[in-house]
Amino acid sequence: MKRFLLPTMTILSIVFGVNSASAACCGAVSYEGCGGSVVDDGSIVDGSAVAGGTYTVMRNVQETVYEQVQETRYRTRNEVYYEDKEVTGTRMVPETVTREVQYTVNVPTYETRTKTINYTVMKPVHETHEKVINYTVRKPVYQTHTKTINYTVCKPVYETHQKVINYTVKKPVWETRTKTINYTVMNPVRENHSKTVNYTVMVPVREQKSRTINYTVYNTVREQKVRTENYSVMVPQQYTKTIQVKGGHWDTITTEIPGKMMKRTVREPGTWTYDPCTCKCVYTPGICRTECVQGCPTTCTKKVWVPTCETKEVTCTKYVRECRTREVPYTVCRKVPECKTKVCNYTVCRMVPECRSKVVNWTTCKMVPECRTKEVSYKVCNMVCEQRSKTVNYTTCRMVKECRSKDVNYTTCTMVCEPRSKTCTYTTCKMVPECRTKEVSYKVCKMVPECRTKTVCETTCRKECFTKIVKVAKCRKVCEPYTVTKCVPRVVCKQVPVEVCAPAPCCGGSVASASDMGCGCGCNEAPVCCPPSEGPIRGLLRKLFSCGNNCGSSCGCDAAPACGCEVAAPACGC
Repeated sequence: MKRFLLPTMTILSIVFGVNSASAACCGAVSYEGCGGSVVDDGSIVDGSAVAGGTYTVMRNVQETVYEQVQETRYRTRNEVYYEDKEVTGTRMVPETVTREVQYTVNVPTYETRTKTINYTVMKPVHETHEKVINYTVRKPVYQTHTKTINYTVCKPVYETHQKVINYTVKKPVWETRTKTINYTVMNPVRENHSKTVNYTVMVPVREQKSRTINYTVYNTVREQKVRTENYSVMVPQQYTKTIQVKGGHWDTITTEIPGKMMKRTVREPGTWTYDPCTCKCVYTPGICRTECVQGCPTTCTKKVWVPTCETKEVTCTKYVRECRTREVPYTVCRKVPECKTKVCNYTVCRMVPECRSKVVNWTTCKMVPECRTKEVSYKVCNMVCEQRSKTVNYTTCRMVKECRSKDVNYTTCTMVCEPRSKTCTYTTCKMVPECRTKEVSYKVCKMVPECRTKTVCETTCRKECFTKIVKVAKCRKVCEPYTVTKCVPRVVCKQVPVEVCAPAPCCGGSVASASDMGCGCGCNEAPVCCPPSEGPIRGLLRKLFSCGNNCGSSCGCDAAPACGCEVAAPACGC
């Protein structure tokens, strides 16, 4: 069937592309000059259809609508749970044993001694001297003189003038106008719909069951035993020995170091001389000379170690290892298995499907256009030129020369030499050595042996058996429900208005009414059309798609009969 329809539709598209005006009654109907009647469900509303006009029929159209439906599904996941289990282990328990140990410590003993030290101190001795210095000073002598100076001054002279300025000003003129604006408003039209949706829910059903579990418990049995243990003890022994002890003391030695030879520069007193070029007194510094001076001597004190050797007897302690035996009691733990039985209750859950229904309401909205008109007022601004004038006052300035004279006083300076003298006092320092004596205290340290006793703790470990409960992880499968939202397509059938043109008669002459179309059909008769002049392709189509009547119109035509008869429209779209 599909192979037959494909070439047929191709031929139809070629035919209707060549001449689209032929639509019904074997090409005898023309769709020119359409305009007019509305048909609802195939019946004429405002009168019979006029040949060459249009009317509206309601056509059924299928539309697919998607709805959201929630569906419950089930998935299996692994769940981890924990069980208690007894585990046997061994641990080391520490034991502490106490014993006394003797040892020797060298205790320091301090002794204070005194000795006399001779040292030299350099004491400064100051001497004051005087000397007379002769020098020359240039003394300024000032004289006042007068002279006349001629000069020119520019004096300003101001004049006032007037001038007229012409200028143009643009003045705004406002004008109010009105215009009409056509616009379209979309009014919403809402429709309410409802439908019943059937769905399935999985209801959980729980069932209690029990089972018997056999398990083994290990009981701990303790036994007391005794073992013989050998250990060693360090026993102290005293003995005497002769040793050589190296000692000594510190002696202080004082040494005098002469001072270093230093060079220093000494400048002689300067003089003032008059410079006739600059008319100023210029200072001339004195001559520099270099002389050698010995610095102060330095006293250096240092300590020198004087060693001594002494012989003395020392009491020492040594430790000798001694073996001993002792009996130690201990406890032995062993596990004895014991079989037990317990009853375990558990719950089994299974899902049973249950059918339910619900009513779903929804609203559809359709926008209907509405034409409206409004008047808008607006202003227009025009700029008008206007001539104006104004008078401006301005001032000009010109400079006039004027000769003047003035007397100026000035002073001249002359330098006159004048001899002078002054007495300078200076001090010299000389270092004189002075011998002094002081007593110094110092400490001497000696190490004295001393026997002491201390308590030593020894720690030993022993094995001990214990039992603990451990959490053991196990896995089991659990079925849990979850909800999924999916879109379900649904076909909705609705009616859409379609405009159809009334065909014009194929016969010549004017048509006064539906019965005068020249087709030989009345209001209660089927239409019989005049035989048209057809080509080879249209003849072939008429033979293929004729319904058995003289018109040869196919069942898929959208056009209604042109005679105005009440013939039901074909349900092609539903």
